[in-house]
Amino acid sequence: MQWDAWGDPAKKRELSDAVTSLLTGFLGVSAPTRSRLAIEDVQVTPSALAQSHVEALAGLVGAEYVSTEDSDRILRAGGKSTPDLLRRRSAEPQDAPDAVVTPGTDAEVEQVLRYCSANRIAVVPFGGGTSVVGGLDPIRDGFDAVLSLDLRRFDQLVGLDEESGIATFGGGTTGPRAEELLREHGFSVGHFPQSFLFATLGGFAATRSSGQASAGYGRFEDMVQGLTVVTPSGVVETGRAPASAAGPDLGELFVGSEGTFGVITHVRVRVHRLPETTVREGWSFPDFATGAAALRELVQEGSAPTVLRLSDEAESGVNLATTDKIGENAFTGGCLGITTYEGTASHTAERMAEARAILTAHGGTSLGEEPGNSWEHGRFDAPYLRDALLDVGALCETLETATTWGNLANLRSSVTEALTKALVEQGTQPLVMCHISHTYKTGASLYFTVVSAQTEDPIAQWHKAKTAAGDAIIAAGGTITHHHAVGADHRPWMKDEIGELGANILRAVKNAVDPAGILNPGKLIP
Repeated sequence: MQWDAWGDPAKKRELSDAVTSLLTGFLGVSAPTRSRLAIEDVQVTPSALAQSHVEALAGLVGAEYVSTEDSDRILRAGGKSTPDLLRRRSAEPQDAPDAVVTPGTDAEVEQVLRYCSANRIAVVPFGGGTSVVGGLDPIRDGFDAVLSLDLRRFDQLVGLDEESGIATFGGGTTGPRAEELLREHGFSVGHFPQSFLFATLGGFAATRSSGQASAGYGRFEDMVQGLTVVTPSGVVETGRAPASAAGPDLGELFVGSEGTFGVITHVRVRVHRLPETTVREGWSFPDFATGAAALRELVQEGSAPTVLRLSDEAESGVNLATTDKIGENAFTGGCLGITTYEGTASHTAERMAEARAILTAHGGTSLGEEPGNSWEHGRFDAPYLRDALLDVGALCETLETATTWGNLANLRSSVTEALTKALVEQGTQPLVMCHISHTYKTGASLYFTVVSAQTEDPIAQWHKAKTAAGDAIIAAGGTITHHHAVGADHRPWMKDEIGELGANILRAVKNAVDPAGILNPGKLIP
């Protein structure tokens, strides 16, 4: 990935005339306050790791797998949130880990963690680098130095039990690599979050990731059958059987632990045969409430397709759901829904017929295959649009939450109002858009996209807006994060979410597996 943008530079987006007109005419966007720097012009804070530690770590993993070069350190200086990217446009020295260490075995990971525990060196596990909540910030938190523990050498398909439908992967295997390796055997994981092209399976587990096909295949924690987790106190293996009554599920301590309890080196994940047929269909609903009610009925009746999404009027109106047509040929049918069905030809046809009957009865109008195909074509490309918006002086960022169906409208209006008020008070007129990205029998997630003109200090501008949104989420009964994880950014609201006793339980686990506190300090645990 690019050090100061989302991903592949070859996929850089150019804004259309329609988008440019929207930015200048409606949002008042003008020249950016910060421009991008060439990587050779970037200043990086000097490494604080003593040469004796560099040599000792090299003795554990090999000299070629330890680097203190600025060019390596800057690539692991954080994640890909809008504040992350704005900070990388600063001429000030960039904070970065003091070294990058790339072990290749569980034993090497354990040796590195034990060494760092004994020598006051913090460790930030690093997979694909796609965190958007400060989960990779090199926070020292009183430690003498901090290193990035890169898992890219853990990128193999270790085993495939075709009879049981379980694949074992190294935690550093990216989404595309996992699909490529499984496709050779006729299988798929079926987990496709927006970060899919770069993120890793270990990262999916560590952040409780939810993919775009979650309506059909579930969230990633639903797919996890077991983990190998290396901690400073030893190695933990979870997932002895498909289900067990042998006390609380220890695997749940590490799924969602964000590298604060241990390093996920291997993931045993449920897989399925490649679908025989894939069919997509777009839907129009007169308004968001009608569409949400239709989705609720579909899910509660057990008729949900593999992919199920609904954009609100604002998001539908600018065609954000179909990223290749944003701002052009504006969708005028109220709210746009997207459905995808996978499976055998006969099963797919049956599910589509059942879903169509429910959606039509609840006010939906079929738009045929084109909207779904268009969404599929650009479903991983929205972050490239954000890069282009930042380049011209627009602020663009996302946040997500979830709640019950009965509270969905209240949560959506509360967060929209909070974001709008916070940005208007800073002198800008925002466009706040929302879609239902994941659905459950009892509720759904809401994914917000916010665009406005940048102020002179866009990082502070977004911080105020995000704080207002976070407070509104908690007050309205939502979760502070549905699938982006906690990181450093959502940590201030964790006590509101889990309570003081819940925080104490997390600290107790931390003390058991990481008594020196070296693993990813400043994240998750309040």
